[in-house]
Amino acid sequence: MTNASYKQFCPVAMAAEILCTRWTVVLLRELVAGSTRFNELRRGVPRMSPALLSKRLRELEAAGVIERQRLTDAPEIEAYRLTDAGRDLQPVIEAIGMWGQKWVETEPTLENLDPELLMWDMRRNLNTDPLPQARTVIEFLYSDLPPAQRKWWLIVESDGTVDLCHIDPGFDVDLYLNTNLRTMTAIWIGLSDVRSAVANGTLLMTGRRDVGNSMQQWLGLSPFAVQEKLAS
Repeated sequence: MTNASYKQFCPVAMAAEILCTRWTVVLLRELVAGSTRFNELRRGVPRMSPALLSKRLRELEAAGVIERQRLTDAPEIEAYRLTDAGRDLQPVIEAIGMWGQKWVETEPTLENLDPELLMWDMRRNLNTDPLPQARTVIEFLYSDLPPAQRKWWLIVESDGTVDLCHIDPGFDVDLYLNTNLRTMTAIWIGLSDVRSAVANGTLLMTGRRDVGNSMQQWLGLSPFAVQEKLAS
C-alpha cells in the first residue's frame, strides 16, 4: 500500500501498514459513519486535500477495504462502499473513538476546533423526532469566528431529511442560536450540555420556545459522547 513497511509477519504490523498512514483512520471514520460520495467525504475531512483524499481512497480500494460503485439513479457519480473487510473495521474505529473520548485530555480536544466538521457531524446525527412536523430552520451564529465562517443553517424538512447550508437558504428561521465554537463543540462531544451553556450565557436562543427547549434531544450528540471522559 505504501513504500514504508515494518517487514514483520505480525498481523498488527501488517494491518498498521494499511491503516496507520496519515488521515486513513479519520477517512475510515467517515466511511463507517455512512459517507459514500467524494464530496461527502470531503465535508467530513475538510482539512484533507482533495489530492490526498483521492490517493487514500485508491489505497483503501487496492487493499480491499472499499470498492467503487456507480449509483443506479446517477450513473455518472461514483460511490465508495465498505467491503466485508471494511465493515469489519467498524468496531475498531469505534473503539479508537471511545478511547480518545475517555483518555485524551479535555483541553487538547477543545483546541482542535473546526466549524465545518462540527456542523457536518451535527447534521448527520440530528434526531428529527422532537422537531415540528414541518420545515424547521435553525441558524447557528458563532460569534468568535470570522464573517466567512460565522453563520450556518440546519434545515429539517417535514419528511425528516436534514440539509446543511453555509449560505443563507432564504427560509424563515425558527430558532437562532448565538454561541461560540468552543461551547458548541463541548456540548456536541458531551463535555457540557445545553442547559449549562444557556445558564452561563455562552448559548443564547431566540425564536420558537418548543424548538429551543428540545435542543438537547434533537441535537443528537457525537456517537462517542456516551463515554465518560476520565482525563481532565
